[in-house]
Amino acid sequence: MKRLHLHVTVPDLHQSIQFYETLFGAAPSVVKDDYAKWMLEDPKVNFAISARDRTPGLDHVGIQVDSTAELGELSGRLKAAGAQTFDEEATTCCYAKSDKSWVSDPSGLRWETFFTFGEATTYGEDPAQAALEAATGACCGPTTPATPACCS
Repeated sequence: MKRLHLHVTVPDLHQSIQFYETLFGAAPSVVKDDYAKWMLEDPKVNFAISARDRTPGLDHVGIQVDSTAELGELSGRLKAAGAQTFDEEATTCCYAKSDKSWVSDPSGLRWETFFTFGEATTYGEDPAQAALEAATGACCGPTTPATPACCS
């Protein structure tokens, strides 16, 4: 089974949690000082928000899988299509331990395919963004006066 993943950067986490609790009719399954996540069954989505000094809006999208075999299949398709991927094994991100394969679509939108196999006590790092920008020259989204070039 695969689950769509959406990650949105928000300016006010508390206010956004209240909004999405109302929209989804459910409390988040994970809440941290800078992050919240809903694992919804209807619609089947892993929806996450974070307040981490980034430009508000869509941060990245992805597909969560249930096994390393499914992850290998999806990342294999991307590589076969000639896409430049950035693969991570046993990485810590979003308070979880996961294997991942990242790619940017033709417009520069970041996509991740990932298999999560455990929880983590820290948010983690995001080396995928820097690697994808270096490989493709893609920027992660609109710039603001505080971020005059590609996101740092």
